[in-house]
Amino acid sequence: MHIWVDADACPKAIKTILFRAAERTEIPLTLVANQHLHVPHSPHIKTIQVAQGFDVADNEIVKRASAGDLIITSDIPLADEVISKGAYALTPRGELFTKENIRARLNMRDFMDTMRASGLDTGGPPTLSESDKRAFANNLDRFLAKA
Repeated sequence: MHIWVDADACPKAIKTILFRAAERTEIPLTLVANQHLHVPHSPHIKTIQVAQGFDVADNEIVKRASAGDLIITSDIPLADEVISKGAYALTPRGELFTKENIRARLNMRDFMDTMRASGLDTGGPPTLSESDKRAFANNLDRFLAKA
């Protein structure tokens, strides 16, 4: 098992939780981003810097992910792609995407894109709260305990 992080948009607090989990469990953690990232010195944590561009980091994660891996992302199309490879996807807010729920989430995302394209201001996601961080940490721990 390997943990892959769509790191460009991953909040710092979530990265910190992931760093601790990688050290505690000794599960490899790789952050993929189109910019240089500072990470703790550890044999379990590494980064991959990809070129700038639309979906370049996502494509790198899809290419490298294997069945059973865990991907940390809010990107629903990326989650859909890795789930189809047998991997799992967990959002920084602690929601686990599965084969059972990803289609509904993808449909809602597409609907909201259509609404925004028609000029409707749908607002952005709320700021990451303490309860979101706890939900992420708890669901990450549950997932890792099962693995």
